[in-house]
Amino acid sequence: MNDIAENKLELNPQQEQFRRKIINPLNFWWFLLTGVPAGWIAGMRLKELQASKATTSIPFKFLNKNPFKSIYFAVQSMAAELSTAALVLLHCHGYKPSIAYIIVGLEAKFVKKATGRTFFTCESGNLVKEAVDHCLTTGEPAVVSLQTIGKMDDGTVVSEFVFSWSLKQRSKVS
Repeated sequence: MNDIAENKLELNPQQEQFRRKIINPLNFWWFLLTGVPAGWIAGMRLKELQASKATTSIPFKFLNKNPFKSIYFAVQSMAAELSTAALVLLHCHGYKPSIAYIIVGLEAKFVKKATGRTFFTCESGNLVKEAVDHCLTTGEPAVVSLQTIGKMDDGTVVSEFVFSWSLKQRSKVS
């Protein structure tokens, strides 16, 4: 996505504060350790988080490999999901009542063996923002499908995922 499109998609102050906090490697490490320990063990990283785009990475290492000498599909799925989840977390942050979210669908395509550090990039922040705005204005749930593509350092595409997220604003508590 170009810089002009990025500038059109703005974050509110709470979202920007959350973005700065979670992109910090130490804070992200703690988030994984306490919330997603399998991701911590696998060595997942959040490389970039902007309003329109998120990039994660996963290394090729002993704990992540399969018998075919590539990154195990479940490890790829975990890192791919994080690239979409980061955008969902970011755009749902700071609303009262809060917005609930859950994955309701997954499609995956494995193109080549992942034999090196693999990066997953989701450039669908605008779709998440539209879904959140729909929930806030109508009070109705929304489902958004987010594509993320896994590439190795040399640009080789190894896998493609589409995660479908259901978003719904929680009821106001009396």
